[in-house]
Amino acid sequence: MFENREQLQAILKKANQHARKQAKESGASIYYIKNNKRVREDAEGNKFEIIFDATGKRQEFDYHE
Repeated sequence: MFENREQLQAILKKANQHARKQAKESGASIYYIKNNKRVREDAEGNKFEIIFDATGKRQEFDYHE
């Protein structure tokens, strides 16, 4: 299907950029996991770490890489 790993990575990078652009244009947040942390990135590019406490209550904190 793909000739090599680099070709697949380029396609995935382009798809990621397109999804981010669409989310930003529509004002939607994107969600992903980075460094084993749940992250929400809003349309302005602000990043928040999502944490659930023992009762299941969701909390968000500024995310610092």
